[in-house]
Amino acid sequence: MHYPESYELVFRGFAGEDDVVVVRRTERSGAGGYPIYEDETGIVRAEISARGEVRMLASGGHQTPGMPLVARALSS
Repeated sequence: MHYPESYELVFRGFAGEDDVVVVRRTERSGAGGYPIYEDETGIVRAEISARGEVRMLASGGHQTPGMPLVARALSS
């Protein structure tokens, strides 16, 4: 199965502006068997299926990550 190297995750911002975070594929897989993607800080992490379904993953204690409005695959 081919998975994109990176995605843009679009979240609803506080001031009505959308926040966009770019995540890149890691060598790890999540509980569903799909690749785990993370941003350059390692704070925003998500398991993304081949159909673009997103499951956000906590990267630290007491974190409750929000769901993105959309996940857009970026061209490699």
